[in-house]
Amino acid sequence: MIGSNSLVLGPIAPAVAASFATSVPAVMIASAAFGLGTSASALFLARYIDRLGARRMLQGALLLLAIALLASAAAPTVTALVSAQLLAGVAAGVAMPAIYASAAAIAPPGRESGTIGVVLTGWTLSMVAGVSLSAVLADLLHWRAVFAAVAVLAALALIGLTLTSLSDVRKGGPAPTPLGALAVPGIVPLLVACGAFMTAFYGVYGYLGDHLHNGLGQPVSANGLAALAYGAGFGMGALLDGVIDRLGARRVMPFAYLLVAIVYVALAASSGSFGLTIAMVAVWGLANHFGLNVLVMRLSALDPARRGTIMGLNSAVTYLAVFVGTTAFGPLYSSFGFAASAVVAALLMLVAASAAAWHSPR
Repeated sequence: MIGSNSLVLGPIAPAVAASFATSVPAVMIASAAFGLGTSASALFLARYIDRLGARRMLQGALLLLAIALLASAAAPTVTALVSAQLLAGVAAGVAMPAIYASAAAIAPPGRESGTIGVVLTGWTLSMVAGVSLSAVLADLLHWRAVFAAVAVLAALALIGLTLTSLSDVRKGGPAPTPLGALAVPGIVPLLVACGAFMTAFYGVYGYLGDHLHNGLGQPVSANGLAALAYGAGFGMGALLDGVIDRLGARRVMPFAYLLVAIVYVALAASSGSFGLTIAMVAVWGLANHFGLNVLVMRLSALDPARRGTIMGLNSAVTYLAVFVGTTAFGPLYSSFGFAASAVVAALLMLVAASAAAWHSPR
């Protein structure tokens, strides 16, 4: 559901732009605002997960997210939509690290990849059921129905969490400072890898919907097929998570990012064909599953006592990349097209692979 909101605007951006009589890059500023809000929240608020407990923080975040999504659905102007998505980002910045920290804490020894893979599969389901249906809802009803539907999902998630017996593990003393966690050995190159990886993803995915609609002449609802393909590939990656546990996340990580770089090049080469693009989007999802899984595994293992703070830094960098990716790739896409954007993303993945291969104690 949180994954849905972070990705939902791309496929429906042409419909939103038409509604407000503006351009797709102007509408995508709302996605950038979501990323900026998430980044700031993860940096300054996620530190309290370790002290107050993941469940309590997640409950508050889900309530705020539901309110922000309703405001997005009712937004009368692009400016109001941007503001509502900024508020949604603040909620997501707490929710995501709380979820990751909980998953890493309950994982049985030797099964970390599989446990984290379950969480990532939840993100996949949100893409398949949420993002792919968003384009259909935008076509059949209105783009506002999309945000209203995700708001309902947020409310249901809050109710479900309230009814669970999951207990909080709280640590005494002051909340760890986010910048203090940067002193943890090995964290800086991993955050660099995270930034490059996520900037490449959001920069390309944010404009995939417009490329399919305006570039290849497909209806807005066809963008849902791209989300479905990506989600299917991402979900299939969960079947191979055991490979990461056997070989080790540190060993797999550089090769996973090199694989993603190759996929971006292939995506650029196939961008003139709708069928080939959809096929490559599925492979993109498979490769990204491995990239995200190994990243979360390595970060969560750095310092269990500061796991919430570390995962907050991860979310801060991730959603700063949403802001950078959507804003920086907008002019690139408008001037040079989708293929050029994919090639630049491939270059960013080389940066990510280099950072992942950087020697560290973990």
